[in-house]
Amino acid sequence: MATMEMTAQDFEDTITTNDIVVIDFWAPWCGPCRSFAPIFEKVSDNHTDIVFAKVNTEEEHELAGHFQIRSIPTLMIFREQVILFAEAGMLSEPQLEQVIAKVRELDMAKVHADIAAQPQQ
Repeated sequence: MATMEMTAQDFEDTITTNDIVVIDFWAPWCGPCRSFAPIFEKVSDNHTDIVFAKVNTEEEHELAGHFQIRSIPTLMIFREQVILFAEAGMLSEPQLEQVIAKVRELDMAKVHADIAAQPQQ
């Protein structure tokens, strides 16, 4: 599946209507972002059931600010509307595949139960 360009306008709909969403926060001037782009695209081709989205932090200040993106590239993975992974820096193809495998393996019923059991802030 090709990656999609994500904006603040389609963010919520994308997260709520898809089981797993992998987001790459990037900028055109960022060398590591440009190096990571082909890896992100290749891995997206291996997982057609997952949404792979790119957020241009230069254009989407609201999204970048909301998630407190301080370094790019930053990779964030949602499953069932829960952030399971958020890390700055590039990943190799095997590393990204491993993170996706771990996200798929999680017992989301337990994750949601654990979240529900946490005291409200």
